[in-house]
Amino acid sequence: PILLTSVGQSADVEMVKTMLERAELSPKVDKVADPSAIGDAKTLVLAIGGSSKGLGAAGIDADQELTRVQGLIAAADEQGLTIIAVHVGGEARRGELSDKFIGPSFEKADYAVVVAEGDKDGMMSGLASDKGIPIAIVDSMADVIEPLKAAFK
Repeated sequence: PILLTSVGQSADVEMVKTMLERAELSPKVDKVADPSAIGDAKTLVLAIGGSSKGLGAAGIDADQELTRVQGLIAAADEQGLTIIAVHVGGEARRGELSDKFIGPSFEKADYAVVVAEGDKDGMMSGLASDKGIPIAIVDSMADVIEPLKAAFK
């Protein structure tokens, strides 16, 4: 079982859900998941991308989102879940707001999938290298499907 959550409340969580479904995987989506949402999940997928509009719609600020995500990641790590960090938003999902969510998402990740355009500065590939996390850097959002599928074999 897969729990998919947003990290930053962008619409990218819906894109990642679609990619997982195209990979014939069925995630449980909870955009504001906390540790109680883990349930029987064996994998936590983090869809990384900050959106001030999305945060506002969820009624939270960036610091509250960061606290939620860090608690969820800590609980998932403690329970032995595989954690996959996914960044599909490209350059549009980078900048001060999104970048504050990237480091914590990679902190305990076991695997990462990143669309190359979003990693032009090498931030995510550098974090993955520093932490020994296997990373798939793909050219387009459509190319995310195969590395996701491979992660679940």
